Amino acid sequence: MSDEDLQPISPAEARDLHLEALQDEAADWTYQSHESHLRAFIEWCEEKGEIENMNDLSGRDIFQFRRWRREGGYSQGRVDEIAPRTLASALTVVRVFIKFCGQIEAVPVDFYERVDLPSLTKDDQVSDSTIQPERVPEILKYLAKYEYASRDHAIWALVWHTGVRLGGLRALDLGDLYVDVDKPRIELVHRPGKDTPLKNQMDGERTNRISNRVAEILQDYIDGPRIENTDDHCRSPLFTTREGRISHSAVRNTFYRWTRPCAIGISCPHGEDPETCEFTDYTKMSGCPSARSPHDVRKARVTRYRNDNVPRAIVSDRLNSSEDVLDLHYDRASDLEKAERRWEFLE
Repeated sequence: MSDEDLQPISPAEARDLHLEALQDEAADWTYQSHESHLRAFIEWCEEKGEIENMNDLSGRDIFQFRRWRREGGYSQGRVDEIAPRTLASALTVVRVFIKFCGQIEAVPVDFYERVDLPSLTKDDQVSDSTIQPERVPEILKYLAKYEYASRDHAIWALVWHTGVRLGGLRALDLGDLYVDVDKPRIELVHRPGKDTPLKNQMDGERTNRISNRVAEILQDYIDGPRIENTDDHCRSPLFTTREGRISHSAVRNTFYRWTRPCAIGISCPHGEDPETCEFTDYTKMSGCPSARSPHDVRKARVTRYRNDNVPRAIVSDRLNSSEDVLDLHYDRASDLEKAERRWEFLE
């Protein structure tokens, strides 16, 4: 394709078309990742690169964006330089976006190849953010006593018991839950056209057994505080709000809220007074140094399973993640804990 064949389009318009194309086929986390990283790219095009037409994008522009992003551009001065894995993620999204632009005659079809991806070491690929497995029972004990069968309690109990992803949790309908049977279980179903795709699509569909205790908590939540509501597709979500199906941010806030030590009556390990600490504000909970995400709790679940000598293959099937990914990204055990596992098995 020659430059004469290109069709003019602004970066923002191309971004919108790309996100629209993603909406029906990509998992929610993929869509959100593209939306976030492309927000930075569009800002650079409009404010730094002064690019009004994608036809004008050059290899030099790609290099300058890469340098700007690496040096903390779009981070509002919070960091001097972003982590290698964050840069790699940003550039991967831009590469996919520019490949899409080639398909719509906005750039040459092979232009995406000019977006070089950085090589990452094993350490670069792994996030340090996690929560010690020993912290979770304290949170569950508090919720069972003071917030029994609340939505937060039901979410925590289910995530800790099964290690289900945020997207899988949101995807659950009342009809996917079997609690009044001899073998209680949940069924995870991929419904991409109805706002609840699973990360691994059809391969992510599975049935997971749950304990009688967790089944009882879920049933009491359904019979009690659950808000009777449907989503935009007339489905009955398990976890609801007054607007319908629970949002991604509401699930995250459920974990940010209760991983703050002060929320369960533990003195602040950071020396803050809950009466004056800014992170007691609902809108700032995630800023607490002790606050953790649903993904961090999923990692802790893997670590706990492995410390309890649950075979890797069983953990892999239950959490719908390959054994290699579990080892690299989820199992946050120390070298000593891993040595103890091997010793207990050999002994």
